[in-house]
Amino acid sequence: MSMKFLSCNEASKFLTNQEKRDESYFMTLLKVVESTMGLYYSYDTDITLNLQRRFKLADGWMSKPIWKQADPRFVWNRNILEELIEKKVDGFIIPLIQGSFQTGLLKLKNSPATVTLISRRCTRRLGTRMWRRGANLEGDTANFIETEQLLEFEGARISFLQKSTCLQIRGSIPLLWEQIVDLSYKPRLNIIDHDQTSKVVERHFNDLCQRYGDILVADLTDKNGDEGRLSMAYAAEMEKLQKIRYVSFDFHHSCGNSNFDNIELLYDQVAEDFEKQGYFFIGKEGEVLSEQKGIMRTNCVDCLDRTNVTQSFLARKCLNSQLQRVGIFSSTDCISMFSEDFEIFKNLWVDQGDEISLEYSGTHALKRDLVRYGKQTMAGMIKDGISALSRYYLNNFQDGIRQDAIDLISGRCDVNTSRPSSAQLNGFETFSYIPVASALLIGGLTVTSITLNQVGVAGRNAQTIVSSVICAGVTAGLMAVVKSNGRQICSKPRLCRLI
Repeated sequence: MSMKFLSCNEASKFLTNQEKRDESYFMTLLKVVESTMGLYYSYDTDITLNLQRRFKLADGWMSKPIWKQADPRFVWNRNILEELIEKKVDGFIIPLIQGSFQTGLLKLKNSPATVTLISRRCTRRLGTRMWRRGANLEGDTANFIETEQLLEFEGARISFLQKSTCLQIRGSIPLLWEQIVDLSYKPRLNIIDHDQTSKVVERHFNDLCQRYGDILVADLTDKNGDEGRLSMAYAAEMEKLQKIRYVSFDFHHSCGNSNFDNIELLYDQVAEDFEKQGYFFIGKEGEVLSEQKGIMRTNCVDCLDRTNVTQSFLARKCLNSQLQRVGIFSSTDCISMFSEDFEIFKNLWVDQGDEISLEYSGTHALKRDLVRYGKQTMAGMIKDGISALSRYYLNNFQDGIRQDAIDLISGRCDVNTSRPSSAQLNGFETFSYIPVASALLIGGLTVTSITLNQVGVAGRNAQTIVSSVICAGVTAGLMAVVKSNGRQICSKPRLCRLI
C-alpha cells in the first residue's frame, strides 16, 4: 500500500559538493520509487510462479524459503534484497511482483466459481512507455507481462475444488527500436540498424519456447506509417523462425469505428492453434488432467490498449471452454449469456488493463469501452482523449526522471562513490529548459493577443498592425525554435542508455 526509504548512512555528512548534488538527485528518485504502483506480495505462496510451473516443482523445492522458489524474472525488488540474501536472513526476504491482481466471484447456474487475474511484469527491461521500447541485445523486451487467468470452482454440481489456468504473454516487438520524445504528439519511430538484430529476435523466442512450449504470435500493429515499417521489419525477422507461427492483424483497420466484432477475424486465424495449446487443469484428487502446451504472445506498439482488448477476448474463449469441460456450461453456453457474471469478468480485465497501463504509461488504458461494452461510447472517447493528453504530458516532461528512478532501484544503475556518477556523466538539467521555453511562448502569445486586440480597437492604425505582425512572427519563431529543440527540452533519463 505504501513504501518508505530511510537513510541510515552517517557518511552522507562528509560528501563533496558534487556528491551532495548527486545524493540530492538520487533521493529525489527514491521519492519517485515510493509512489510505485501495482506491487504485490504473499507471505506463504510464491506468486512469481504460475500454477502449472509451481505444481511441477519437486516437493523439496517447495519447502525452501519463498525467495528461493521465486522466478527472478518477476522479482521487482531483487536488487534491494541482495544484501539480505547475502546475510541469509530468510525471514526478512519477501519477493515483490509488479503487475496486477484482480479477483471476482461468478455465480454461474448456482455453481460458484472464482476468477483471478495475476499479471507479472518482467524486470529485465523495466521502464516507462517512451524510454523503454523494443528489446535489448539479450532479447529481453519492454513491457513484457505474463498474465495468468486462474479459475477455481466448487458448488452444488461439483463436490470438490478444481483449478484451471490459462496463460498469455505480451511484450514489445523484439527488435532494436526507439521512439524518442521531442514534443511531437507521435514522435518518429526509429528502427536501429544493428548486425545483431536477427540474433536478438532468436534469443527472445528461444527463451520463450524453453519456458512455455509452442509460441503463437499475434501482431496487432498498423500496416501504414511508422507502425507499418516496424511491422514489416518484424514480419521479415519472423519468417526466419520456422517453428514460430506469426499472425499479422491490423487491429485499427479491422476493428476501428466500433467494429469490435471483427476481432473474430483474428480468432478465426488462430483458433486451431490456440485451442490446441490448451490450459492447465487439476482434478479432484489433485492430479493433472491437462497441461498448457504453448502460449499466445500478443503485441501492439505499447502492448497496452489493443493488446488488452485482444487478450480479454481470448481469455473469454478459454473460460467458456473450461466451464464446458466441467459441465457447468453446455456446449452452446458461453459467459456472455449470463449478464451479471459477464460484467464481473469484463471489469476484471478493464481493471487489470488500467493497472498495467498506469505502471508503464502513467495513465489509464485506452479502449476500455471495447472490453466493457464491445463498442466505443462518447463518455469513453472523452476519457480516452484525457488519458491521451495526460500521456503526452507525462512522456515529454516527467518520464525521464521516472525512468532514472526505475533504473536506480532495479540495480541497472550502479552507484559507486569511487568514480563520477552516471547522473554527472550522462546528463544535464534538461528540465531547467521547460519553464524558460514555456515562459517565452506564453509571453509571446499574450503580447500578440494584446496587440491584436488593440488593432480591433484602433481600427486601421498602421503602427499597431505592424506591431501585431512582428509579435506574431516572433511568437511563431519561438515556437519553431522550441519545436526544433524538442529533444533537449523534454525530460530524459540521465543514468542509463536506452538499449
